[in-house]
Amino acid sequence: MQERYPSADPIEYQPAKRLPRPIARLSRYLDAPVGPALGRRPMAARGWAAALSAQGSWAPSIIIGHNAPQLPRLVDADRHRPVLYAHNHVLRTYGPREAGRALDRVHRVVAVSDALASQLADRLPPRLRGRVVVVRNGVDCGFFARPSGSFGREGPMRIAFVGRMIPDKGADVLVSAVSRMRAAKEVTLTLVGSSGFSANDPLTPFERSVRQSIESARSRALIRPFAPRPEIAAFLATVDVLVVPSRWAEPFALTVLEGMAAGCAVVASDIGGIPEAAGGAALLVPPRDPDALAVALDSLAEDEPRRLRLVRASLERARARDWHVVGRELVLALEGS
Repeated sequence: MQERYPSADPIEYQPAKRLPRPIARLSRYLDAPVGPALGRRPMAARGWAAALSAQGSWAPSIIIGHNAPQLPRLVDADRHRPVLYAHNHVLRTYGPREAGRALDRVHRVVAVSDALASQLADRLPPRLRGRVVVVRNGVDCGFFARPSGSFGREGPMRIAFVGRMIPDKGADVLVSAVSRMRAAKEVTLTLVGSSGFSANDPLTPFERSVRQSIESARSRALIRPFAPRPEIAAFLATVDVLVVPSRWAEPFALTVLEGMAAGCAVVASDIGGIPEAAGGAALLVPPRDPDALAVALDSLAEDEPRRLRLVRASLERARARDWHVVGRELVLALEGS
């Protein structure tokens, strides 16, 4: 990791004692009810304590815990600045009193969207709400750049979904929408993802139902399993329209920016932090509404100049959120007093 992040020292940690996966999952559920009484969540803190064991020998630093509300209280805040970097609603199971104990000495709580910042602030005691700052996510434009530099469409419009194959992500909504398009015979659809983060994940009932829907619609659709990021970047370079049809109020939806950096027109659900990710450069549709999504996709399939205008807006939006830009924003947020 160091070659990608020369300005930081990434610390990869392992819990002091590995637990079998089912027990580890159960331990997280056990933490929540005991947290308010103990003022801490012992199972969640185990790995963080091990990672911080040498902090006394480190030069005074900003210590960033990704989605780790139990880390800041373990940091020597007289020597270092503890920061909670939240990409999800990590305080969902906390009340203000417990959150106050865990984050009393936190320097900043960084949220990736206004939508998420509001959710986090609602769980914090009033004295800590002023420490919440928003630094919206960024994208590596060079990594996702389309090698050909060509964004014109040849043949059927290529529509894609990239994400976990779970109901929250809405792949089934997209399949239904494509089957309802006026231009359904003039598009292809590719769904990339598995239920988890492995191509070997067994098919879930939800995935089987999506496949059955595709077969029933007799649409030109292909389903591919989870793929590593380099393969996703190469795939997006072949896509005309990326759809992010989430039902869930995504805190940000980085896939939106990745598609934009690759030169895709983006159509996405108007929910959670997705509009903030899009920044006015995507077509937004109501979530769970295949009819509205079909209308949006038809508007691009039937109007190539409009699709290309959206592509240009996508590229501009991605460049505005390149990691070089976002990195500076993050530094300013963390270095403030």
